[in-house]
Amino acid sequence: MTSAERVSVEAAVADAHRREWGFVLAATLRITGDIDLAEECVQDAYAKALSAWRQSGVPRSPGAWLTTVARRRALDQLRRLHTHHRSAPLLAEPDATEAERVENAALDELTQVPDDRLRLIFTCCHPAIAAEARVALTTAEVARAFLVSEATMAARITRAKKKITLARIPYQVPVLDELPERVEAVLDVIHLLFTTGHTAPTGADLLRLDLVERSLDLGRMLAHLLPDDPEVAGLLALILLTDARRSTRVDPDGHLVLLAAQDRQSWDHSAITEGIELVRRALRQRPNGRYPLMAAIGAVHAEAPTFEATDWSQIVGLYDLLTQIWPSPVVALNRAVAIGFAQGPAAGLVALDGLASEPLLAGYGYLAASRADFLRRVGRTNDARLAYQEALMLTENTVERDFLTQRLRELAT
Repeated sequence: MTSAERVSVEAAVADAHRREWGFVLAATLRITGDIDLAEECVQDAYAKALSAWRQSGVPRSPGAWLTTVARRRALDQLRRLHTHHRSAPLLAEPDATEAERVENAALDELTQVPDDRLRLIFTCCHPAIAAEARVALTTAEVARAFLVSEATMAARITRAKKKITLARIPYQVPVLDELPERVEAVLDVIHLLFTTGHTAPTGADLLRLDLVERSLDLGRMLAHLLPDDPEVAGLLALILLTDARRSTRVDPDGHLVLLAAQDRQSWDHSAITEGIELVRRALRQRPNGRYPLMAAIGAVHAEAPTFEATDWSQIVGLYDLLTQIWPSPVVALNRAVAIGFAQGPAAGLVALDGLASEPLLAGYGYLAASRADFLRRVGRTNDARLAYQEALMLTENTVERDFLTQRLRELAT
């Protein structure tokens, strides 16, 4: 194998890890019922891919190949465990029917992967698990979303996995009577999945399409399970209305296009129509919850014929309501930005400066970037330059970094 071919295989494995890890883990966990064992089997499958794909080439469906290998590994491990239990002295009553799991696992089909993903999320969203750890993304992505360090989030996830094992939390979608106590956490996970895909925290691309489409699929599945839940309808509407702008967020050269400059005729208007209908349905039920209000903000943007025609005062009012039920630092930041567009950049700066002492926003690049934009618009060039430089230090996505760098160049001319 040539050096170029070896690099190509390694790139394919890395891409499959980024895109397929959640699918493969969910399908394997269905067999093992144990997260640690499932992760070990999935890691083995990816290790085998490096050597096998060099010999036979990258398969047409890497995810299916990896899932098959990981599940076979899991079956082998469970058979060994069952054999050990039969041959070793019975010191205690067995607490799992490993033989039945091994026999039934062969009946599972790869077409069940979407259900497996939802099952994995419901498992991780058991009430006994801390909210911050109810996620099936990589540690780094989760940490950025929760505004904590990667090490802190890694520790939380480790504790959550131990809790699942010790508390014998079943790997299943709860019965209907148990859904209400978990649905809020499940919605939060799907929303986090979407936001991480909508603007990738790191990498060369602004969008992670795999995560966006996965969150949309999960949102639709959940809406099918709970068709009358306004929060579920609100989240699905929020995803549809936000993702409707997908094709206009970067130009043909890959440069970031701000909302004000996007071609609204090229937005996905079928998604907007569906999203607005879901928003209206969700808002009919009172009191309005977090996701219907967030979706309502998205609907105001979607219905405005131009950026200048956006009803920013209405958006500020919706953020006021949202702040009452979800006092998040990021919501406060978005409200401050909306004030800047509704009342002028000077008012926006006052609102943003009021968040300067918020510790969770200290390392959040969007706060510095928002200040930089308002400072630029009020003519405080030197201060704007410093704010853009701060935002640049806190930003790891290449598309966003290029945009901030271009803004700095414009200030220098």
